[in-house]
Amino acid sequence: MSGVKTFSSETSERYALALFELANENSEIDDTEKNVSLLLEICNKNLDFINFLKNPTNQLEVQSKVFSEISKIMKLKKTLSNFLQLIINKRRIYFLDKILERFIKLSSIRKGKLDAILISSKDLSQNEKSSINQEISQAIKSTINFTFKTDKSLISGVKIQVGSLLIDTSVSNKLKRIKQSMIEN
Repeated sequence: MSGVKTFSSETSERYALALFELANENSEIDDTEKNVSLLLEICNKNLDFINFLKNPTNQLEVQSKVFSEISKIMKLKKTLSNFLQLIINKRRIYFLDKILERFIKLSSIRKGKLDAILISSKDLSQNEKSSINQEISQAIKSTINFTFKTDKSLISGVKIQVGSLLIDTSVSNKLKRIKQSMIEN
C-alpha cells in the first residue's frame, strides 16, 4: 500500500492495536486470536453478516444485542466482547472486518511470522514451494506465510516481496536493467 493512509485503514489500525494491547495485558492473545479468526471467517463467508455490519440504518441497540448473542454463542472472552460493544457504541462496527484482519497481522508479527509474496515464471510444485518456504524461513530466522503466484512475463526467475523489501531475480528485470544502462550510456 502507498504511504497515504485512508480514514478506514488508520481507524482499523488504531482499534486493532488497542484490542491487541488489551488482549496482551490480560494474557488473552491466543484465545483472542482464535476468536478473531472465527469472526473474520464469518465476515468473509457470510454476505448477510457483512451487510448487517455495513448498514448505517441499524440501531445501536440492535447491533449491541446481536453481538451480545454472538459473544455468548462463541464464548468470547470478556475483553473481546467488551471491545465489540465499544466499537458498536463508537459507530466503528463498519470497520470490523478490517480491524480483525489487522489484529491477525499484529498477532502474526508478535509470533515472528511474516507474510510474503513469491511470484515465479512457472507453476511451482508443492515440494518446491515447501523447500523455498523452509530455506527462506531458516535464512531470516522467522516463519514466513507465502502467497505463491505465477507471472509468465518474468521469463525465468522469481520475485519475492516481504513487506517493503522486493527481491527480483527475474530475467525480465535483468533485461530492463541492461536496456536502461544502454540508454544511459
